[in-house]
Amino acid sequence: MKKYAWIAISSFTLGLLLAGYLFLYLPEKNSAAADVFASGTAPAPSANLFASPAPQEKPTLDFVTIAEKIGPAVVRIEAERREPSRASGFGEESPFGDDFFNRFFGQPRQNQPEFNTVQVGGTGFFITADGYILTNNHMVEKDKTMSVTVTTLGGKEYDAKIIGTDLGTDLALLKIQAKDMPFAELGDSGLVKVGEWVLAIGNPLGMEHTVTAGIVSYKGRSIDTQSYQDFIQTDAAINRGNSGGPLINMKGEVIGINSTILTSGFAGNIGIGFAIPSSIAKKVVVQLKEKGRVIRGRLGVQIRDLTEGMAKQWNLTSKAGAVVISVEPDSPAELAKIKQYDVITQVNGEPVKNGDDLRFRIADILPGGKVNLTVVRDGKETKVTAIVDELEPEREKGQVASLDKDIGVSVVALSPNAARRYGLRTTEGLLITEVRNGSEAARQNLAAGMIILEVNRKKMTTVRDFENILKTTTSGDEVILLVRQELEGRPQDFIATVKVR
Repeated sequence: MKKYAWIAISSFTLGLLLAGYLFLYLPEKNSAAADVFASGTAPAPSANLFASPAPQEKPTLDFVTIAEKIGPAVVRIEAERREPSRASGFGEESPFGDDFFNRFFGQPRQNQPEFNTVQVGGTGFFITADGYILTNNHMVEKDKTMSVTVTTLGGKEYDAKIIGTDLGTDLALLKIQAKDMPFAELGDSGLVKVGEWVLAIGNPLGMEHTVTAGIVSYKGRSIDTQSYQDFIQTDAAINRGNSGGPLINMKGEVIGINSTILTSGFAGNIGIGFAIPSSIAKKVVVQLKEKGRVIRGRLGVQIRDLTEGMAKQWNLTSKAGAVVISVEPDSPAELAKIKQYDVITQVNGEPVKNGDDLRFRIADILPGGKVNLTVVRDGKETKVTAIVDELEPEREKGQVASLDKDIGVSVVALSPNAARRYGLRTTEGLLITEVRNGSEAARQNLAAGMIILEVNRKKMTTVRDFENILKTTTSGDEVILLVRQELEGRPQDFIATVKVR
């Protein structure tokens, strides 16, 4: 009897150990409702095509299981592009090996461009079973890219169509003709916590499907005030070729799209990488699929964050909100009687944290929509209503739009982040990216790489500032430019007068 009891107890114990092993270590089996990674029939199109399923608690997975689940959804992207050639000796190679850093870590071209065909490489991943792929805009900008090839983990190649691109968030949506592709789920980046583990999968330095691990170092990192990005910072190793790859939490959800890194003069990863949050990507991809671009609202104000000194002098209870630096002529803000030095503290009843928060909220409002603003003016709170119009794509790109009046240059607004990428010490002004042959600017020896600091003694911070002056200047009259040229890192300022044509 004792022998049989001992056998029964031993069998029971072994059964418990085996059950524990199966529960804790074997790969998770997705249910039919949430099986977004396994091959299967593409989901029926709906308004929620790119959104995540209803929130539900998921078990934490191990690195191996995550790599096995998400790896097949990650693809290598190769784009053939038409790029202006540049003189040699212009700075270091791009950490990501693609156009974004080729443009920003090098120096702008100094002569009239001659175009070459170049190959750039990066990463993307399927977000639906019927072949939609999410990647970075700087990989496949529409106006430069001639062809895009996608290669899966199994080595199969597809020609990809560019469905839409968005410079403001550095996101792009591609499509291949295929069915039953493994795809990754966009999770809720709002639930991400600093310190939690994340994995990055990509093709750094030609090493396909490389998996690296790290933690979330910071949330809500803003490194460029001209964009619509709110980065997740991570120390997971990200290098040249990782652009557009997924950043994955320990539930196997994509919570970020790898986009950029800081290099501090080095050519590769130093543990400071940035990913576009999935919460932003979810909104963007829907518009890219439907319209091919992202439509954003515009209020028509230049803003900045409040300082302690401002809050104290204006008797404000906190630094929350955004102070209006200037109001653009004929803009929704001017029509709503918003004034310089106004502090915008609420949008549609919701508090405004800072300048970026205000920009994001206005951008999310469709053109023609009303926005109710709470404004503090001279210590008194007041309510105003504005009708938002559309932020034009040309404004978003930072390039001078086609105007009746011109001096023959194209410019882009500098920011601390853009200046760092260009290798410039000057962090404000308008960087000249092109001088057209035979133009007034060319006759005055202006060149790409120079920086316009002032026009008619007015400080230039945005492209619109420049355009407004040109619009109000009579053809044939001159504008006075304060121009800076950085030679071997040393700035030299000079004054140039250029006729407006």
